[in-house]
Amino acid sequence: MPASFWNAVWLFAEAGEKADAAKGADTNAPGGFGLTMLMPFALIGLLFYFLILRPEKRKQADHKSLLDAIKKNDRVVTIGGVYGVVANVQKDADRVTLKVDEANNTKIDFTFSAIARVITDEPVGDKK
Repeated sequence: MPASFWNAVWLFAEAGEKADAAKGADTNAPGGFGLTMLMPFALIGLLFYFLILRPEKRKQADHKSLLDAIKKNDRVVTIGGVYGVVANVQKDADRVTLKVDEANNTKIDFTFSAIARVITDEPVGDKK
């Protein structure tokens, strides 16, 4: 959430505490809108960060490093499921040329972001 939202919530909570103090009420008394009422929202925000935002940033960083390491003759799969061998890499033009058929020498151009993964020869099964 934007910082301005949290600033507004914080100011609202402080205004409630000041109003309670002006009335002579105990700021820790039940029924007031104190900072303890904001604790569940802060916990939800932290949960959202650790369960959704942080793993997504890690996934994006891993994909970016995969794209930076692509070179000629790598076997790749696109997000559309097209298998091919990298024939040409043009990083400045954001373009990768894949050879999809050896017999006819068929080549297709894709953007870098269309590459889903690089196929390796090592088995994906059990890791010991």
